[in-house]
Amino acid sequence: MIATIASGGLKAAVCGLALIGLTGSVLAILIATPLQRPPELTSISATARAVDRSGMPGLDRFHARDGTELAYRHYPARAPADGQAAIVIHGSSGSSVAVHALAKGLAERGVETWAPDIRGHGGSGTRGDIAYPGQLEDDMSDFVGEIRKANPTAPLTLIGHSSGGGFALRVAGSPIQNLFVRTVLLAPYLGYDAPSSRKDAGGWASPDIPRSLGLSVLHRLGILCCESLPTIAFAVAPNSSAILASTYSYRLMRNFGSSRDYREDLSAAARPVALFAGAADELMFPDKYREAIGPRASVTLVDGVNHMGIVSDPAAVSAIADDVVKAGGGS
Repeated sequence: MIATIASGGLKAAVCGLALIGLTGSVLAILIATPLQRPPELTSISATARAVDRSGMPGLDRFHARDGTELAYRHYPARAPADGQAAIVIHGSSGSSVAVHALAKGLAERGVETWAPDIRGHGGSGTRGDIAYPGQLEDDMSDFVGEIRKANPTAPLTLIGHSSGGGFALRVAGSPIQNLFVRTVLLAPYLGYDAPSSRKDAGGWASPDIPRSLGLSVLHRLGILCCESLPTIAFAVAPNSSAILASTYSYRLMRNFGSSRDYREDLSAAARPVALFAGAADELMFPDKYREAIGPRASVTLVDGVNHMGIVSDPAAVSAIADDVVKAGGGS
């Protein structure tokens, strides 16, 4: 019996040492693989800079449940207001500035619109980081609560662009999906293995795969010490860090997008979903969206429009805004 106990203790000690060794090896990988930033993707920068920002409202703020002030822009509906409302979510690295043209177009058609700076971006929180995966859903719930103080009953549509489109789909399949009557995805990033995704988003994103895998292993072991480390860098313009998030931490990368399998989000979404993309999108394969989405959502491609143009090109803005108005209460 004593021998059995001793043997069991020895096995436990060996397992413990092996776990320590594994953890040490993973930590070594995290340190040894610095994140590489890609060169500027000028098609993104140039399209964003060309947007007319006249009439852009200033930033307002509200307190999330953790006490952090989060920023947003409010676009009151122009007359005649049609009683609808929308939240427009920007894409990776950006802020509410990036979706100004679309938010303005919606408001001009009578849809009261809000464009938040998602935590980790713009004027919200620590640039490029959040506190835990799932915090963005908590923030969205808090933001809707803030909107409902002044507008308690308007049908609310959730609209997301690029990574924000992936996040909008994540919300559409989540426990808070009933906050919205409908979800509109704009050139959404659905994950690296989706048919619509180009490798490294066409040069926009540079992921540190060894570091991400190492952090994933640690996460499964319950070791969360290093999740603030950056794991993906974006092809932003040089010296743009004052306005853009040039990198994401592991926990922000995991949260700002669809779930690990976007198909699960689609399956869990009980409300209508629509997708728009530019036919000239250089970050995605727009002609693959129908294959990726299947019959679950309508897919509309706008000719001559690239990735950033889907939220700023007049033809794209018109098509999306008209669709939101026509859909009304989400049907």
